[in-house]
Amino acid sequence: MWRRVVAVRDLMFTNKWLLLRRASQITIPVLFLLGPWYGIWFVKGNLASSLILDTVPLTDPFIVLQSLASGHIPETTALVGVAIVILFYVFVGGRVYCSWLCPINLVTDAAEWLRRRMNISTQWHFLKRSIRWWILVTVIVMSAITGTIVWEFVNPITMLNRGLLYGMGVTWILILAIFLFDLFIARRGWCGYLCPVGVFYGFLGRVSIVRVRAKKRHLCDDCGDCFVTCPEPHVITPALDRAEHGVGPVILSGDCTNCGRCIDVCHADVFAVSSRFHNALPQITQESAQQVADIHAGSENTIT
Repeated sequence: MWRRVVAVRDLMFTNKWLLLRRASQITIPVLFLLGPWYGIWFVKGNLASSLILDTVPLTDPFIVLQSLASGHIPETTALVGVAIVILFYVFVGGRVYCSWLCPINLVTDAAEWLRRRMNISTQWHFLKRSIRWWILVTVIVMSAITGTIVWEFVNPITMLNRGLLYGMGVTWILILAIFLFDLFIARRGWCGYLCPVGVFYGFLGRVSIVRVRAKKRHLCDDCGDCFVTCPEPHVITPALDRAEHGVGPVILSGDCTNCGRCIDVCHADVFAVSSRFHNALPQITQESAQQVADIHAGSENTIT
């Protein structure tokens, strides 16, 4: 019994950031649904536009951008909500929205889990990350042409919210399509190559303060676990540059979602939550140098 308790404790500790994200991704939609379902109005609206306790407005900047393009000037409350949201994401990282709030992340994570279990490696090489920028521009242009907020007609997050309230209907088809796209066509394909919301928040995240930092990158033994689990693995490479070509240990890319999975899976405790201001090149002490030597010695013994 004690061993089982210890095993559960260790499992929770090694997945603490994942568990926190799951709690956030489930709790937030539930808070939105408590009002329509049970009349408990902690928050009204949805992730696009909401009001907390009838006092604090929150508005998706991407929605307001489309509204402006369509020729509609948002109300003062909406503009206040935009300012609050922008300040929040500039602090914690724009794509925190993707990993901590977006319910579609549950779908794409499930596809990624099954992809690894089934050892599916198919990747369509014509997909480029620039596609999502083109989709974003297209959405803005179409909003200007049609005079409507175009993305909300096909936004899977909005459709999922409506589906939970009024019946899923065709929403199931869209959710299934995203799942199958990520499973068989492109790893993290929806979030990494198509979703304009993610790339918009990634733009905000370029200047965000809270960052993941490879504080002990000298201890990295190149196991690759962080690259396997990271939804945007290309953001990790510069932070792990132990050759120290003038590159600090902080992950500065706007694509980073601050999901914390690299922190969870790293057995060498390389990563930690930090800020963009702690990006000085690390000084290797004698003790650190000995730790590095021990790691490499252990790796060589394992290979032998």
